[in-house]
Amino acid sequence: MCLRGATISAMRIADIAVRARPVEKIAYVVAAALVVAGLVHVAILLATGASWTGPTSLRKAATFGLSFGTTLASVAWVTSLLRVRARALWLGLFTAACVVETVLVSLQAWRGVPSHLNFATPADAAVAATLAGGGAVIVVTGIVFGAAGFAGAAALAPDMRLAVRTGLVVLLVAFAAGAVMIAHGTVMLRTDGPAVAYATTGFLKPLHFVAMHAVLVLPALAWLLRSTGSDDARRLAVVRVAVVADLLLTALVAVEAFAGIAPLAPPPALGAATALALAVLVATGVLGAVTAIRRPART
Repeated sequence: MCLRGATISAMRIADIAVRARPVEKIAYVVAAALVVAGLVHVAILLATGASWTGPTSLRKAATFGLSFGTTLASVAWVTSLLRVRARALWLGLFTAACVVETVLVSLQAWRGVPSHLNFATPADAAVAATLAGGGAVIVVTGIVFGAAGFAGAAALAPDMRLAVRTGLVVLLVAFAAGAVMIAHGTVMLRTDGPAVAYATTGFLKPLHFVAMHAVLVLPALAWLLRSTGSDDARRLAVVRVAVVADLLLTALVAVEAFAGIAPLAPPPALGAATALALAVLVATGVLGAVTAIRRPART
């Protein structure tokens, strides 16, 4: 039964790609390529023993590839569930921006120079300006998709509607965190120099990371629960628990980031609350996956 459930779940995942519209298929292919590029850089870091820290580390190429790849795939899938005006245009812009951001960051990492806040040469300044422009495109498309989550989600089941709307809103929090970091770094660069700017710009990275992937985690949970054949009320209850846990986790990580608290060394009470929120979120995902495998809905 477990093997049959896993096979059915895998077939449903493949079916998403098969039924995808052309712009979605392109996004999925590009997302896969970005993830592979990120994994290649991880392998290079492990094989060479190169540094994982600093503004010139290949870690940036790895994290940008993995993060933008998974986010692009998530956004392509989630927005396929919504009514979005000129969706092909917006998803195409989002896809292009993800590629530009990842490629330029990787290029600068291989050149051994910072990708952001680097105006040392005309070429570096052009890269920094292009990255800023790409970030602006990502924010604008994120706002468009976020609005569609409320205006174009009426046909979705209540649990999926809640998951999609929450995921897209939290994704905007991730984009806002990235914009704040760049703005902060720009100010520090002008007032205190590049050393201070590079050392302090990433203070919202934990928030940026946690918020970036809610758009995958929550809708994926709702999709898994639907594949079990559970009734609407039960699915909605589980998704509500996951949403509360995700929002609480995001808020707690934001408090830590803005307070300058190291993510791995928070005060006991804050650390316990963060761990509890994460544990509940993980538990809902495990519940959905196990139930989908053991008790798949009839096809």
